[in-house]
Amino acid sequence: MRLLYGSALAVAIVMLVPTGTGAQGQTDAARVVAGGGISVPGWTGKIDPQEEKAGQVLNNAKLAQAGSALQVTTGPAVTYWNPANTGAGDYTVKATFKESNYMGLNDHPHPYGIVIAGNDMGTAQQSYLYCAAYGNGTFIVRGFGPEAFQMGNRKPEPNPAISKAAGKGESVTQEIAVSVKGDKVECAINGTVVASYDKAALVTAGKLKSTDGIYGIRFAHNTDATVTGLGVTKN
Repeated sequence: MRLLYGSALAVAIVMLVPTGTGAQGQTDAARVVAGGGISVPGWTGKIDPQEEKAGQVLNNAKLAQAGSALQVTTGPAVTYWNPANTGAGDYTVKATFKESNYMGLNDHPHPYGIVIAGNDMGTAQQSYLYCAAYGNGTFIVRGFGPEAFQMGNRKPEPNPAISKAAGKGESVTQEIAVSVKGDKVECAINGTVVASYDKAALVTAGKLKSTDGIYGIRFAHNTDATVTGLGVTKN
């Protein structure tokens, strides 16, 4: 009898534990953004496969123009791009991300950042790499090829160059740049290289098809921030 009670209690506890729904593995479910969709001419996007399986759709997140800035509010974790925006050879893609209301849509940090090397974008075979920062001073480098893959540590890595918000509801800004230079791919945040990889470790089976391709931006679920200065330069 005691064994049966213990088993029932264990099942009850498991049922109470929330499960992650986003690519970052957080335990909060993606919300639905009122008035969602894409209103910036030429831009498109795709939410993560896990979000699609959970019943989310692209219009549950929002990409809009706010003056010279792109305003992103999620919703499901999403990648946005304009097919006309590409990088080839040696190049750097850079933008500034401002989270004016840190953790305004969540109770823990969620990341946002730069996407490069996009190929077959919007399809089930898409591949790309992204470097994203959190407002707590950490970052990640991950991608799809087409299955999700990660570089570096499984958990977000701290770096003193990454800005930290003073607290929930405060403003935090990150300048993120991803560069292809010869046989290296680097991510720099606020002017400091926080990660560097051999191109051969990225352009391989199950990861990138090439470092040439579309660039764009990526946001985790339940996040609200602006993007300015997004562009590419030749190295």
